[in-house]
Amino acid sequence: MKKFKNSILQDLPPQVHRSVLPVLVFAQFCGTSLWFASNGIMEELIAAFRLPDSALEHLTAAVQFGFIAGTLVFALFTLADRYSPSRVFFWSAFLGALFNLGMIWDGNTMSTLLVLRFTTGFFLAGIYPVGMKIASDYYDKGLGISMGFLVGALVVGTAFPHVLRSSAELIPWQWIAGITSLLALIGGVLVAFLPDGPFRKRMPSPDITAFFKVFKNPGFRSASFGYFGHMWELYTFWAFVPLILTTYLEIHPEPDFPISLWAFLIIGIGGPACVISGYLSRRFGEKRVATVCLILSGICCLILPWAFNWENAFWFLAFLLFWGMVVISDSPLFSTLVARNTPPSQKGTALTIVTSIGFAMTILSIEVLGRLQHSTTKPEAYLLLALGPICGVLALLKKSPEKKVL
Repeated sequence: MKKFKNSILQDLPPQVHRSVLPVLVFAQFCGTSLWFASNGIMEELIAAFRLPDSALEHLTAAVQFGFIAGTLVFALFTLADRYSPSRVFFWSAFLGALFNLGMIWDGNTMSTLLVLRFTTGFFLAGIYPVGMKIASDYYDKGLGISMGFLVGALVVGTAFPHVLRSSAELIPWQWIAGITSLLALIGGVLVAFLPDGPFRKRMPSPDITAFFKVFKNPGFRSASFGYFGHMWELYTFWAFVPLILTTYLEIHPEPDFPISLWAFLIIGIGGPACVISGYLSRRFGEKRVATVCLILSGICCLILPWAFNWENAFWFLAFLLFWGMVVISDSPLFSTLVARNTPPSQKGTALTIVTSIGFAMTILSIEVLGRLQHSTTKPEAYLLLALGPICGVLALLKKSPEKKVL
């Protein structure tokens, strides 16, 4: 265990406190548990507030849209580069937790829930990309591995409401909303005590042009467009995992497995996969590993419509577990490539704007697939997800320098 820990931290400069990575990872897990909090209790929300059947895609898209709006504001005003990112993280976690808790209000309607999920998503913009910004301020040579741990924490945090939902008979749905809010607050408090990292370079004043300057670097563009293709598939897959499992059980009534628990496993397995991809990137390079992961994920998109016909539930679940690994394992590598191809004083803005555009892709993907699901029951509708990996791979295959921008 000691050797494993040292291998993680060996690239840290001596002035960096050894507890920074564990604190960031745990805080990222806590904060991002807000993301799918409504998805974990969707059935209860629909019953309690008499929501329409389309609530799943609309409430999920509301979080994504709020996140996009938040990242645009954070990027345009370069907040994470001008102010202490630890404090930005804390206040975002506090406010996100507050609006997430609003779901338990008895007077909620579809409109108020959409507003609550939008504002929760808005403040998630100060948690996920700002957490990566803090990591880039502390880590240089070990950035790929640290990003792997951070995105892994995001994955487990995103999946966490599903495992709570699997215990819904013991835990009231209001408690699930309360637990995720409390976790976010704890994560924010922990990060608030972290000092600024040794590699941080503060931007002295707002620079609106930084929003556009970062795209002049060809390496940055390649990584960004690869990430956009990855995002087209990722959150739509995550959002529809419970529906995919439900559809399989409707086609094959003989198997019997807990949907919420398996949704947690399928999404959550991406956490350790991100860590593994981070270590693989040290040997083979971030771009090469990200390309392979994106190709494998795209193949899974193409296989899914035929996988519904598999009689053996074991192979179907194993297939989804594999997809859950490769669908996210390239994400920390894209973030690393973006950070490496950005000047230090603009890293926060670059990571935020790329994340913003990427999540804009998820809204379109979720809404389009949701409409297809309501208009047709054919599993071929899921082929729509393959468009993202195909475009992402084409962007990555373009030759571009991967060297770090100083």
